[in-house]
Amino acid sequence: MGLGGTAKKIQTLADKAEQTYKRLNDLRDEVEETQRTVTDTAERVGHLETEMAEQRAVLDAVAEEVGVDLEAVSTDAHIHEAEEEPTNEAENGADTPKSTGTAGDTTADGTTATDTPADDTGDGA
Repeated sequence: MGLGGTAKKIQTLADKAEQTYKRLNDLRDEVEETQRTVTDTAERVGHLETEMAEQRAVLDAVAEEVGVDLEAVSTDAHIHEAEEEPTNEAENGADTPKSTGTAGDTTADGTTATDTPADDTGDGA
């Protein structure tokens, strides 16, 4: 084998090494971006958990003031949901949406979720 063949092999090896180095740097950048995304997501989840706990405290206070037993309502909703779940999810489709347990459930004052007027203002109040 002559020097020309060796030089070509060395050049090919150098090109592959350069491509590998570039891919490695690209992967490093992707990993760093993923780590930033995970950190940001963890912070957002933490904020959402805090906000949800605050909203739960407000809901508990309002429910106590109006005389609603939240544990009983929650238990009824879970029982209602369990009764509606299909016994064989594979046969009925595993991606079938589950009931939230609100439509038609009786509230503490004897009304159902459909008896209460919907908020059509869009302001959430």
